[in-house]
Amino acid sequence: MGVIQVSEKLISFLIFLPLFFISLSVHEFAHAFFANKFGDDTAKKLGRLTLNPIKHIDLVGSILMPLLAFSSGYLIIGWAKPVPVNRNNFRNPLKNDLIVTVAGPVSNFVLAFVFYFILTALNGINPEGLHLIKKVTWLGVYFNVFLFAFNLLPIPPLDGSHIVYDLFPGKLTAKYLNLGLYGTLLLFAFIYSPLWNMFMNLVSFLIELFFT
Repeated sequence: MGVIQVSEKLISFLIFLPLFFISLSVHEFAHAFFANKFGDDTAKKLGRLTLNPIKHIDLVGSILMPLLAFSSGYLIIGWAKPVPVNRNNFRNPLKNDLIVTVAGPVSNFVLAFVFYFILTALNGINPEGLHLIKKVTWLGVYFNVFLFAFNLLPIPPLDGSHIVYDLFPGKLTAKYLNLGLYGTLLLFAFIYSPLWNMFMNLVSFLIELFFT
């Protein structure tokens, strides 16, 4: 009977998927939690005030894009279903919306610390059987720092573009915030430009600053 060999690439992908779903779910839950706290229960009524990944998964962004990235080897950014927020329900629309928006990226940064604390605890234990778990937790640190920095980019439809509007509300920033498809194209242009290497260097700097 032949030995079935599973590629390391496939193993890494299967390890990455749960981290991917958990990290996106925490991000979207944070948006929904603070929106509800400030008076907008839109997300709550739609069942999005939850950490259940199933409620946040987007067929294209959470399933098809990661599969395409795995099969092609190309860098493709995935996403969850955006949490609907109606800022008109807020007592202080701009201030509350700013906090709701920032809560998403910050939640990923906090989650990175959670993974790091787990990793630190595991580093005191040396059995070989924990090697894979340590690898998973370190990947959790890296990916969540990446999500923190990536979502703060001031490019629609990322959270950073909403932050720009909340800080500098006006016709120009409103138009920029609602670029729609053009914003997505701008984002992909950024990802495949030389600026991407600078961004990844920033991610590495943040990891070295806080987690090494």
